[in-house]
Amino acid sequence: MTRSAEKERVTRETSIRGALTIEGKGESDIRTSIGFLDHMLEAFARHGLFDLSFEAAGDLEVDQHHLVEDCGIVLGSLFDRALGDRRGINRAGFFVYPMDEALAVVAVDIGGRAYLQYQTGFARRFCGGLDTDLLPDFFQAFAGHLRANLVVRMPFGRSDHHRMEAVFKAFGRSMRMACSMDPRDIRDIPSTKGMIDHDRNR
Repeated sequence: MTRSAEKERVTRETSIRGALTIEGKGESDIRTSIGFLDHMLEAFARHGLFDLSFEAAGDLEVDQHHLVEDCGIVLGSLFDRALGDRRGINRAGFFVYPMDEALAVVAVDIGGRAYLQYQTGFARRFCGGLDTDLLPDFFQAFAGHLRANLVVRMPFGRSDHHRMEAVFKAFGRSMRMACSMDPRDIRDIPSTKGMIDHDRNR
């Protein structure tokens, strides 16, 4: 089974085109106009073993908010479409990722309800040109459009680069676990309700 999806989102503020294959090799082609966001999404794809392409442009003359948040919307929508009715998936995934002096913890439950728990800290407002203040908006948009519970925590770290990279690597690994198929449960939807709410048209 190859689970894949494409999504195009065009507004007066941003224009984004994305494509995802869950059963990938970790290959990516990311062009968001924000170099450090490209780097983070490449790390996410590599550690999730997802094939991911992103081409995004937006009103950066205003600030990065619209573009970063809408990238989260499109990424969540891609997974929402690719996973279909969620039949056979593990549904939940987590990873604790150390990167030198930094540590990140990410957990996800693709259970049909959107909720974000976000607790991190950065020494600077900008890291490699990416506004760190916008990360909660990115992850909230992702969780909302995948309809998933998402926990992002960063207990400690010195380097903002290491902190953020640890977060996105843990994010990729936790999504990889949650999206993986369980051969013992391949025909069933992983819920006592017998369904997980989703909308492929999002």
